[in-house]
Amino acid sequence: MTGPRFDTAPLLETPFHPRTTAANRLQNWAGWSGYRTAGCYGDSEMEHSAIRNAATLYDITPMTKYRIAGPEAEACLNRLTLRNLAKLPVGSVQYTAWTDDAGKVMDDGTLFRIGPDRFRLCCQERHLPWLLDSAQGFDVEIADETEAVAAVALQGPTSASVLTAAGFDVSALKPFRMQDYPFRDGRLLISRTGFTGDLGYELWVAPTDAVALWDHLMAQGAPFGLVPAGTEAVMLARTEAGFLTANLDFIPAQQALREDRVRSPLELGLGWMIDWDKGHFTGRRALLAERDGQLSRWAIVGLDIPGNVSAEGSVLYYGKKREAGFITAACWSPTLKRNLAIAHVAARYAACDDLWVEIYAQRELQYHKLMLPVRKTERPFFAPDRRRATPPGRF
Repeated sequence: MTGPRFDTAPLLETPFHPRTTAANRLQNWAGWSGYRTAGCYGDSEMEHSAIRNAATLYDITPMTKYRIAGPEAEACLNRLTLRNLAKLPVGSVQYTAWTDDAGKVMDDGTLFRIGPDRFRLCCQERHLPWLLDSAQGFDVEIADETEAVAAVALQGPTSASVLTAAGFDVSALKPFRMQDYPFRDGRLLISRTGFTGDLGYELWVAPTDAVALWDHLMAQGAPFGLVPAGTEAVMLARTEAGFLTANLDFIPAQQALREDRVRSPLELGLGWMIDWDKGHFTGRRALLAERDGQLSRWAIVGLDIPGNVSAEGSVLYYGKKREAGFITAACWSPTLKRNLAIAHVAARYAACDDLWVEIYAQRELQYHKLMLPVRKTERPFFAPDRRRATPPGRF
């Protein structure tokens, strides 16, 4: 099975498109993995406010999805990814990443253990040829199921209340767990996962049931403030949470044109997920050498910045003179009332002492250069207790 046919249409429409296009007052669209997806339905600030104060629906069908199944599926994925799948029980989800032989990150994503020998890998980039090549010698089948599975993210503090009103009891569903429910004549898979840093769920359904699911959720969710949200609002929420995004916060190793642009999981703050004792995995030798020799050249850090001008794309300086790094994602957080940033910093400046950011702020058609001191801060920036509370609170 191949992925979507990008040569037959400029942009494909997801199964939710009849509803997303009707709701998109601005007809604001963007491309995502060959699909047309809503950037903003009407007001991205109000959509972001709904993520933090009510609930939102976000079409995540374009997310790349692979079915990996067979007697040696666990062994194959343990060889490819950083974490230990032997510790992942059926019905659970694992945030993980994978590297090339040089120990450089190719992508990150979520790995669902749907059955003892059946998995779903969800990620940003496309990896089917690499997955098939890497699976040689294993008794496993790998297929792209992006088109076969429709998905929508239901995120926000009232999201559990929306699901309860819709007839789906998620009171016992813990973070990074999933449960199967009947819906119409088929099944609906609900996972307690998301990309906003808040209480939230992702719903996985057959494309033929997508519109019915959207209508059912919107009808039952109206008393709880449920509205559609576009990519602009979701990306603001993910920056508030301090989450990384491929091709925004790091370049996938297989796409990098310059060899100094790639990063290892140790340099991206993902070293915590490496299971060094599970046996060999792709990139292990290179990562061991980097760890033991303290060879990391970069560190990814969270920053607090004075003022309210977003520093996205800005350069960092040590002592105001020497380039020390750069910012990949930044925002003035409406939720935290803080000016936040995610940055790559040269390893020798990772403590962020005497570090400054150069920002060009537009003031009435002219740009003014600001040189501001930065302060290192922990990620995630936004991590409310409600995101992990089980059962979730009623809002």
